[in-house]
This record gives sequence, structure tokens and C-alpha cells, in this order.
Amino acid sequence: MGRKYEFNWSLLGDIAEGRPNLGPMVRTEVYRLMQFCFRDVLENNYNTETADKLFYEAGLLAGKQFYQNAMKEAVDFNDFVQSLQSVLADKGIGILRIETADYEQGKYVMSISEDLDCSGLPELDYEICVYDEGFIAGLLESFTGERFKVKEVDCWCTGDRTCRFVAEISR
Repeated sequence: MGRKYEFNWSLLGDIAEGRPNLGPMVRTEVYRLMQFCFRDVLENNYNTETADKLFYEAGLLAGKQFYQNAMKEAVDFNDFVQSLQSVLADKGIGILRIETADYEQGKYVMSISEDLDCSGLPELDYEICVYDEGFIAGLLESFTGERFKVKEVDCWCTGDRTCRFVAEISR
């Protein structure tokens, strides 16, 4: 017997058939209710570091799957960014901006405004977008073929009004 919950894109289902009246959209607070309840249960049963590690890994898997199934084929980095900006905005995930791109070093700084995970939350004095870190790493890895480490350096919850991430090729 295989794994019971191994992810595949078909698990998203046929939204048009399953939700003919409500459609594909759900309110942000419902998404956050699920996310923060998962985080609370994981942290309570394990610890903060493990919860963060699992959220990063889930984001990594989601980023890879999202790239394969929701994005168009990109011919170069600019095409990849344009496609990603379009699909993130279209799906209400956030507004992506590339702030710096050092192709030689494999280091990128990007921001996401109106981030699905945290925009509008109270200040907490720490970054919370660990899932997004993994998601971005998965997207970049899928496009470049290189492994990335992504770290959030600014967050709505630290008083900034955008989430900023530094992505670097893992060496």
C-alpha cells in the first residue's frame, strides 16, 4: 500500500464541477484559519523549529507543483518573472516585484505585496512567511534546476508593508 496523502495535482479536483455556485474563490481569512491552525497544532505537538521546517518543506513541494501545473513554459528569467507575476496576481496570492537579480551569484531579492499569508496581520516582531520561503525556493528550483535557500528578511508582521525575500543558490 502506498502513502495515503501523497500529493498530486489531481487532488485539487474539478472546481467547476464541485463548486458550481461558489466557484474557485475563498476568503483570505478562511485560508489563514487553516494555515495558522496547522501551525499551532504542529508547534504544540513538536516545536517551533519543526513547525517552520515542515511549512518550508510544504511550500517547497507546492512551489514545484505550482510551476509544473499552473505556469506557462518560460524561455528566460524575464519571461519566468512575467509569467509568475501574472499568475500570482491572477490567483490573488500577491504582487511580485524583483528588486535585484544577480545572475552570476545566483542571488535574488524579491518582494510580495498584499501577501496572502500575512498582509494586514498585527505586528509580531518576527517574520511568519516560512511557507512562502519554501514556495519561492520550489519555483526557482523548478525554473533553474538549481537548489535555492530562501529567507524572508522583511514582513508585514515586522512593521514593513511588503514581504521581502532573499533567494540564493545553495552551494
